[in-house]
Amino acid sequence: MPNSIEASLRTAAEGLVSLVAACNRLRLPGRQHPFVVGVHAPMREELTLRNLPVTGTIPAGFDGRYLKMGANPARPPTRGHDWFLGDGMVHGLCIEGGKALWYRNRWIGSRAASAALGRPVAPGPRRGDDTVNTNVVEIGGRAFAVVEAGSYPVALSEDLETQRYDSFDGTLTGSFTGHPHRDPETGETHAIAYDGRVWDSVRHVVLSPAGRVVRDVAIPVEHGPCIHDCAITARFVVVLDLPVTFSMPAVLAGHRFPFRWNPAHHARVGLLPRHGTAADIVWCAVAPCFVFHVANAYDDADGRVVLDVVAYETVFASPGGGLDAPGRLERWTADPATGRVSRRAIDSAAQEFPRIDERRFGRPHRYVYAGSVPADGNTQLVGATQIYKHDLATGERRVHDFGAERVPGEFVFVPAGPEAGEDEGWLVGLVIDTAQDTTDFTVIDACAFEAPPVASVHLGHRIPPGFHGNWFPGNRAG
Repeated sequence: MPNSIEASLRTAAEGLVSLVAACNRLRLPGRQHPFVVGVHAPMREELTLRNLPVTGTIPAGFDGRYLKMGANPARPPTRGHDWFLGDGMVHGLCIEGGKALWYRNRWIGSRAASAALGRPVAPGPRRGDDTVNTNVVEIGGRAFAVVEAGSYPVALSEDLETQRYDSFDGTLTGSFTGHPHRDPETGETHAIAYDGRVWDSVRHVVLSPAGRVVRDVAIPVEHGPCIHDCAITARFVVVLDLPVTFSMPAVLAGHRFPFRWNPAHHARVGLLPRHGTAADIVWCAVAPCFVFHVANAYDDADGRVVLDVVAYETVFASPGGGLDAPGRLERWTADPATGRVSRRAIDSAAQEFPRIDERRFGRPHRYVYAGSVPADGNTQLVGATQIYKHDLATGERRVHDFGAERVPGEFVFVPAGPEAGEDEGWLVGLVIDTAQDTTDFTVIDACAFEAPPVASVHLGHRIPPGFHGNWFPGNRAG
């Protein structure tokens, strides 16, 4: 009985909060959100394009699919909208035998998107808000669209025509993450998952190489922190408990994104032994800041943990949210002996989406790749025409500039083969031509980083910058 009473009271409280938020939302500014106009304007139709034109030569053996996700509202956004909450759309490009066989884009079949489009929802079990819009990852040999803080993932067929919400065959009992990380040594996938409705704990979730949950450990926290990414080392899972937390004032004011900068929340990095409990975690204090994305982490010879991250001094500090000043690439060293984290700038240029050769996940790495962002915070990404290759051994930063009015998204490293060196392979990603309103899928030789692309697949439409994507090698053409 007490549980049923508690559930009833919670439901009533949530209903009251929703009513107040809906009333106050009418008072918010009615202007268009900056991330649904211009370069970010959503696509309005689903396309299937075949035998795409290619400039240059696609490398031999470069067979597979590039899949990318982003928020693409199916309806015009209403007051209180936020970029992070739009309906998900997946984009896919299939390459085989030196040819670009097809491109497809498909909305994820959530309840809201499907209602807007007038079609049935994707099948499968639901958990809370079923919007999925952040990343596409391989787990257990399958492609999953994923999101943090709420919905179960969505399994995608190779040709993107079939979707199904999937709790990893019934083994996932809570929320998941937009940034799981696969350990190349064990084949396990690790995640730090939080839930917007659970403010006093987050969870370490581990999936077996077959894609089933084999570990789900709660970690006590305060204030409901937003934890977008995590990291692994040979010994630890790294938990980023930083001062962006659930904000009831933001919710009551009508904003749909419920997280804001919280100066009362102590910034810390948790080192959780890979097979330990919450009682075993070592917390290391760090100066207040926020991290969306970690390039990698590893254990050093002195028992410390080294992390390369893009760090922001603040984000979401204003009542309406927003990213504030851009982030910079930093090296953090967390020392469990002192309980402190030291921070050192690797590169102060404004940048985001740090990536490495993922065969090095959890182990020492030499190279980090990242994309430029406007230093002035311009939401239309004006001037952000470069991607970077950081050599951490020499301190050198190499630059590939795509040219005026060409905006690259996140680029992903693809090794040339199983035994290839750490930078022996290609960088692949999408580049928007803002003057022509078109997009190229671009392949760059990582060893000849400044040179012109070795190949570009041309798409006659603009794909919004979106969020994250990955390369899926060796799949059959659909």
